[in-house]
Amino acid sequence: MEARTVLAELGVSPVGDPLEALLKLAGQVLAWQAATAALVNRLDGIRYPGANGTEQLRAEVALYERAMDRAVQVLSAIARLNIDERLVQVTEKQADAMVSAINAALVAAGVEGEQAEQARRAAARHLRSVE
Repeated sequence: MEARTVLAELGVSPVGDPLEALLKLAGQVLAWQAATAALVNRLDGIRYPGANGTEQLRAEVALYERAMDRAVQVLSAIARLNIDERLVQVTEKQADAMVSAINAALVAAGVEGEQAEQARRAAARHLRSVE
């Protein structure tokens, strides 16, 4: 089966905001790491005797090790990309664009002086309530 067919069946859609997607992935990775830690904590031992008499490592331990490795990879990527700073910059750009749009609408409608100021305050109140 081709990858496109598999992805279409899964309903995969494009990533709109890769920074938010990476943060969401980090949350999932850490949740998986915690889940595998709980599995390991319930074990009586981390090894068991294999069929040929050699000692075998339990699969839960290997899953936990992989989960820790993935957590390091994702968290390191976030740290390298300064994601928090970038998200703040995106939010500031969006706010600037919204203020510009409101001001342009007021000018286009011929609203000036005190009426324009009242409209700006009303917009600011509304935006704060949405947060």
